[in-house]
Amino acid sequence: MIFDVKPAVVGHRGFGSGASRGYRENSLESFLAAAASGATWVELDVRRTSDDELVVWHDPHTPAGLPVVTRTATQLAAEGIVALAAALFALPARIGVDIDVKTVLDDARDAEGRRTHALVAEALTDHGGTRPLLVSSFDPSLPRYLRDRAARASEVGLGLITSETLSADHGVAAAVNLGLDAACLYVGSLGLDGSDDGQDGRRAARAIEVAHLAGLEVMAWTATPSQAVRAAAAGVDAVCVDDVPGAVAALAASGSVTMA
Repeated sequence: MIFDVKPAVVGHRGFGSGASRGYRENSLESFLAAAASGATWVELDVRRTSDDELVVWHDPHTPAGLPVVTRTATQLAAEGIVALAAALFALPARIGVDIDVKTVLDDARDAEGRRTHALVAEALTDHGGTRPLLVSSFDPSLPRYLRDRAARASEVGLGLITSETLSADHGVAAAVNLGLDAACLYVGSLGLDGSDDGQDGRRAARAIEVAHLAGLEVMAWTATPSQAVRAAAAGVDAVCVDDVPGAVAALAASGSVTMA
């Protein structure tokens, strides 16, 4: 089991994407603010550096416009980009972390030990079993690589993130046939806007039911507070949100949160 509180509230890039309420995304302050506001998990983005470290940053370029993969961890720290290890150390152990891994073109040609896949596998050797962890990616080769080769893969959840253009049905089927533990579905693919007399909600509930029958847990990203409530009613296991306080309040008011 990945999520023991259902639906878990997962702070997207910490307290939200961009600079939500003054907290810059993917910063230590943003992660701690999300935890203090009731999130039981945070999502963060990870990229490799030129010196084979993993840092927490969403975009392929730094604030100065330089490719992250061409900069050292020390150079990136000077731009306020923190190391994955530092982020995990700063968070309370009770807070789960969804590591959204961003692979790069260099992973197609560099020596295997330098590729993002191998660096994440090495990080799991250090951090697996220390807190609840989910490693997810839009690149299906990443969680599949970890499943087959990471020494501590059995101690973390492995998930596929689906894009805005992939249906929930296809996302669930793909995650199952990749042998993964979770499908991280774009919230729009679940049709949770409440605009068609409940038909979309029933389709979402069916996709989630099939996922559960196949042994998958389901996270919806990125949900508004009202979508989080509808996602909970449809049976999702987690909601990744930009508005952590709003989602926590909406779910509490709806009575949707349960212990698994």
